[in-house]
Amino acid sequence: MGGAEVFTNEIAKRLVTAGHEVTLFTSEFPRCKKEEVADGVRVVRSGGKYSVYWRARKYYEKFFSKEGYAVVIDEINTRPFLTPKFVKNGEKIVALIHQLAREYWFYETPFPISYVGYYFLENRWLKNYVEIPTVTVSESTRRDLLALGFKEAFVVSEGLNFSPLDEVPQKEGYPVVVYVGRLRRAKRPDHAIRAFRIVKGKVPEAELWIVGDGYFRKDLEKMAPQGARFFSGLSNEERRELVKKAWVLVNPSVREGFGLNVVEANAVGTPSAAYDVAGLRDSIENGMTGLLTEDASVEGLADRIVMVLKDRALREELSRNALEQSRKFDWNMSAKEFEEVLKR
Repeated sequence: MGGAEVFTNEIAKRLVTAGHEVTLFTSEFPRCKKEEVADGVRVVRSGGKYSVYWRARKYYEKFFSKEGYAVVIDEINTRPFLTPKFVKNGEKIVALIHQLAREYWFYETPFPISYVGYYFLENRWLKNYVEIPTVTVSESTRRDLLALGFKEAFVVSEGLNFSPLDEVPQKEGYPVVVYVGRLRRAKRPDHAIRAFRIVKGKVPEAELWIVGDGYFRKDLEKMAPQGARFFSGLSNEERRELVKKAWVLVNPSVREGFGLNVVEANAVGTPSAAYDVAGLRDSIENGMTGLLTEDASVEGLADRIVMVLKDRALREELSRNALEQSRKFDWNMSAKEFEEVLKR
């Protein structure tokens, strides 16, 4: 699951624990159950990647409008459900937006859809929500929403599914850079590989561990230099073990909701090198828990990675600060913050 899916799951099950009845409407997948209860949350599945939106309206009109819900949470991942157009039975609507799509259009959709999406569709869709109380996970996205005319936007922090370590652990005996995330163009794992080529020229013994999977993997394997290793199909514990051994996490994403993989790396004593973009500038305190590069260039990213690998004192200070910072993130607190927004 990505950060948005983790957030949804962790908040929903804690709302149930707090005494609320929660139904999650989502899309189907092969051989899935059309309806089930998971962690106390009623899960209803219908439709595919695109049809789920009109299926949601049909389900509301036929079933949900008669079930007495107090609040409808419209979770927006690029395309919204447009609930303000059809939820009309006295329910309050709250929007949940982890990040705007923005540059994602150019990385994940072909022309001319990318052009239309970036310049017309997203803004037009979101105009339906400017009067709707909206939750997001970073100050960067909150500012983006206010700039679009949103009247109320609240930040609810991310959490952690495990306890941070007591102290910075023993790292791998040679320099290791780790990338963790989906292998898709908007995450720019190719930038991690290109930066590593530069790093390798200055730190010959370094390795790059690429943890994740996705449609971009085959292309990445073709461009990967010696010293790059790919890992997929790992459990959460196996993934954390790799990150724990790494000297620095690299995140070259075009933008993030918050950058949950940064916080998880911090919790095992691993600082980050990343681009100064929405979400990552929220999860990384530049010069304290990691290093950001303002120009979003591969060369700048490589420079930050080399700084961490070569400067032991800097690396150890960043690692200690990162671990301490991670202690602030807790899903129980996040759920309470979310519940407070609903009560308003």
